[in-house]
Amino acid sequence: MSKRRNPRAAANAAPKRQKVRDIFVARPFEGLADEPEWIALRELVPAASAPLTLKPEIIEEYGDRPVTLSTVLPMAWPAMTRQDGRVFVGLQRHVQSGDVSRDIAVAILCALKTEPGDTVAVPALPGEGPRLQDILVDGPLDITMHDGFEYWLDAEQAEDPNVKASLERANASIYPTVRMGVPAAYWCRVQPDKSHVRWVLPQDEDPALDALARLSASGDLLLGEHTKFAGMFRAHGRLVPVWDVPGEPEAGDWEAPLADFAKRYSDILAETAPLDAAGRRAKQGLVSRQLTLR
Repeated sequence: MSKRRNPRAAANAAPKRQKVRDIFVARPFEGLADEPEWIALRELVPAASAPLTLKPEIIEEYGDRPVTLSTVLPMAWPAMTRQDGRVFVGLQRHVQSGDVSRDIAVAILCALKTEPGDTVAVPALPGEGPRLQDILVDGPLDITMHDGFEYWLDAEQAEDPNVKASLERANASIYPTVRMGVPAAYWCRVQPDKSHVRWVLPQDEDPALDALARLSASGDLLLGEHTKFAGMFRAHGRLVPVWDVPGEPEAGDWEAPLADFAKRYSDILAETAPLDAAGRRAKQGLVSRQLTLR
């Protein structure tokens, strides 16, 4: 005789199954020393890597293997292990759990449990468990910028035709990108005659937006002649202003203008009085051009 399901039990069970899927963490990198750089590597930078240091208790449980953060990996893998034992984890990948930190952490742990050279299996919804803040020794990221993704591969992986095809597609998608002197700021050339400067601001959104509004109202929001404030987006709980700049000058030509702007921005952050009418209008204009990335 078949068993009948208890409707009340089923109703009670449904929210539990949805619990992890429904979680959304607005600032997944909160608490990490280089939070703005983590955001920049996830949203702005096409090809970069940084070594990660595991906490002693993680090494004791999973073994001491080098772990490298990579903006992307072949075929959008969440993680991979090379024959030499090195672990790579991808930062720019679609996740469904709502907590980027948890998704990346579980990818690292799954890779550490995988034999060198084998395919890493990572659950789509990882469930509750440690996050990056729980498994990494925190500190500034030692970022290396790359012109291509050859750093991914060992000799055997480089011979895999699927991986080679993915590498070619990935390399073709890279646009020239340079890390600026201002932390978490990057220049990129998107067209021969057009480039962007984008900066992940380290402050909370409200004071950052007020500071940008004051600068806009006073006409101090640009990086110089022939530049344009293109707008900004919200990414993982931080604001990212974007400037259009001429394509011909190289990244180094924008170091001084960006440093000057960073100084103006830092100085005006100290103002705590309510925005005046011009500032409020400028703030409304900024918000109307704002996009949100999740």
